[in-house]
Amino acid sequence: MTTTFTSYRLLASDLPRSIERVSEEPLVARETDYFRGAIGNVKSIDEFMADDRIYRYALKAHGLEDMAYAKAFIRKVLTEGVTNDESFANKLADTRYKELAQAFNFETHGAAATSFDAAQQKTIDKYMRQTLEESAGADNSGVRLALYFERMAPRLENTYEILADEALAEVVRTSLNLPDEFAATDIDKQAAYFEDQFSLDDFKDPAKLGDFIDRFTTLWEMKNQPQGTPNTSGLFGTQGAAGISPDLLLSINTLKLGGR
Repeated sequence: MTTTFTSYRLLASDLPRSIERVSEEPLVARETDYFRGAIGNVKSIDEFMADDRIYRYALKAHGLEDMAYAKAFIRKVLTEGVTNDESFANKLADTRYKELAQAFNFETHGAAATSFDAAQQKTIDKYMRQTLEESAGADNSGVRLALYFERMAPRLENTYEILADEALAEVVRTSLNLPDEFAATDIDKQAAYFEDQFSLDDFKDPAKLGDFIDRFTTLWEMKNQPQGTPNTSGLFGTQGAAGISPDLLLSINTLKLGGR
């Protein structure tokens, strides 16, 4: 059986080729061809949301596939955009919504919003990376966590962002060999402990980031033997949110951790 460390290294050592293999899968290729051919013809938020294939492709690209049901919520994100600091997306703690609004910036660019690279090729690139991570997770959830951390960690600005993202937090807790009970302690104490253990600037250094992930994959393998790799899909995004009203989602997403 291939270990988590080896599986991750095989994918990460040649990401362009790994993504190319994903892009050649029939379903991925078909949906991508449709998106590439149709997105430039979308001239409004109404048209964007009316085409279910376009809508779901874009949400998946931004890690929001499980929020596809919350159309009123997504519409508000896109309608208010990101220009105003008080806009809906800017007030949400989860930055994926802001990134979606920036990519499909109807608020600023109107009918021309989908003509920009952010709405076209960059969205396709994000979709491919998301698909690669999900595919890796089907075989080994530790590999998906490692790939996700590799993508997200260089962008972190404070340790509270780790604690707000259960997938990132799982990687860090595992890498630091912390007990499960640690996650139930005071949020400010958790953040302070992380700050004592590592610098976020280290994650901007590919070599240091690689060392951290190598430690994670090794300890993950040890932690999950002999019972096998657990199902961690619920750690990513908002998988547990089905059926929650947009008002409650807004309340959850605007919570400021640690009173900040």
